[in-house]
Amino acid sequence: MTQTITIDPVTRLEGHGKITIQLDEQGEVADAHFHVTQVRGFEKFSEGRPFYEMPSLMARICGICPVSHLIASAKACEAIMSVRIPHTAAQLRRMLNLAQMIQSHALSFFYLSSADLLLGMESDPAARHIFGVVAAKPELGRAGIRLRRFGQHIIELLGKKRIHPGWVIPGGVTEPLEPAKRDEILAMIPQAYADIGLALGAYKQIAESFKAEIEVFANFPTNYLGLINEDESIEFTDGALRLIGPGGHVIEDGITANRFTEVIGEAVEPYSYTKFAYYKPLGYPNGSYRVGPLARLNIVSSMGTPLADVELAEFKQLALGPVQSSFHYHHARLIDILYGIEKIEQILTDPLILDKHVRAIAGVNRLEGAGQAEAPRGTLHHHYKVDENGLITWANLVIATGQNNKAMNLGVLQASKHYIKDGKFTEGILNRVEAVVRTFDPCLSCSTHALGQMPLVLTLVNSAGEQIDQLIR
Repeated sequence: MTQTITIDPVTRLEGHGKITIQLDEQGEVADAHFHVTQVRGFEKFSEGRPFYEMPSLMARICGICPVSHLIASAKACEAIMSVRIPHTAAQLRRMLNLAQMIQSHALSFFYLSSADLLLGMESDPAARHIFGVVAAKPELGRAGIRLRRFGQHIIELLGKKRIHPGWVIPGGVTEPLEPAKRDEILAMIPQAYADIGLALGAYKQIAESFKAEIEVFANFPTNYLGLINEDESIEFTDGALRLIGPGGHVIEDGITANRFTEVIGEAVEPYSYTKFAYYKPLGYPNGSYRVGPLARLNIVSSMGTPLADVELAEFKQLALGPVQSSFHYHHARLIDILYGIEKIEQILTDPLILDKHVRAIAGVNRLEGAGQAEAPRGTLHHHYKVDENGLITWANLVIATGQNNKAMNLGVLQASKHYIKDGKFTEGILNRVEAVVRTFDPCLSCSTHALGQMPLVLTLVNSAGEQIDQLIR
C-alpha cells in the first residue's frame, strides 16, 4: 500500500507550512512537496489606497523583514513620482536595510538553524532551540543574540521602532541622522565584528561534519538571481539584477525594476499558496532560479569590503563554478552579516551622512512604477499601478520565497529520497527534511500572494476527528 508522511507544521520557520512525502508500494519516495498553507493577499488589500501610504502598509506584511518592503515599496512610489532621492537619504536607507539583513540573518542562523548544526540533527527535539544552544555553547549563543540586537537597535535608532518603522517614505526618509545616534552605532561595531568572527570560526569547524547533508540538501544545478553593482560587487538597495546559469555564465544582466515583469513570470501549483517565479525565456520550470545569500555570493565578483572579500574568496573555493548545495546558505548568511557590519561602518564615515536634506517631494507623474531591493532572503519586487488621483488600482509583489519555491520543493524531494528507504524513517531523518527548508529561511507570511484560481478544500470533522463532509473548489 502507498503511504503519505506528513510533517505539519514545519518547525523553526517564519510562517506556516507543511511537508508531505508520498511513498510507493515498495516504501520508496515517489514524490514530496513543501506546502505553504496560509494565504493573505496583500495586493488586493492595497487597491484604493493612496500610493504614498504603500510603504507603511507594505511594512506590515512581515515583522522580520519590514524594511525590505519599506524600501522596495518606496522605490516603486518614486518611479510613479519620477523623482531621485537625495544622496544622504539613499545612504541612510542602505544602512537601515543592512541592519535588517543582519538581525534577520542572525535570527535564521542562531535561533532557527544553529541547534541542528551545533547539537546535531538527531539531538533531543526538546532542546533543539536557541536556549539549548546557549546552554551548550554559551559564548556562541550570546554572540547570536547580540548580533540580532545590533541590527534591531540600529533600526530602532533610525526608524524609532524595531518593527514596522515608518521612517522610509516616498522621496526619502522622514528625518536626518543625529550625531549622537551615529556615535552610538559606531560604538557598537567592535563587538559586532567580534561576534561575527566567532560565528564564522565556529561554523567552519563544524561544516566538515555535515558532508552527507551538504550532498543532498537541495544540491543541484540551477540559475541564480540577485542585485549587483556595475563593478560586479554585491548590492542590497540599488543596482540592477543579474541572472546567471548553472555553470556561472551570465544569462541576462541589467534587469531594472521596470523590466522585471518582462523577463520574470510567475506560475501557480495546486499544492501551495506561494507562487513559483521563473525566467520567461526559459519557461517554467526550466527557468526557475534561486535567490538570497547563496545566489548573491554566486553572482558577485567581490563584496566591496575588505574582510568580507577575504571570506568570499574562501567561499568560492567550495566549488569550481557556482556553489550549488543549499546547505551553504548558512555560510553565505554569515558572510552577508560581516559585509553588513563593514558597510554600515563605511556609511557612517560618509561626510554627508548628517546632511539635513533627506527628502524629495513630488506628486503623480506616472501611472505605473516598480521598485526592487535585496531582502535578507533574496530579491524583492513591488509593482504598482495608480489612477490620476494616485489611488492604487493594481499591485503585485514578487517575494524571495516564491523565487526559491521550486528549489525548496526539489530539495525536499532530494533529501526524502536519500534518507527514507523501505518506508523506514526516524525523527532525525524527518528533521533533516525540514532542515532543507530552513536553509532557505523562507518567509511564508510574505510570500502568500497567489495568482489565478487556487484550490480550496473545506473539511468538516466531528469531535472524534472523523470526516463528515468535504467541499472542494
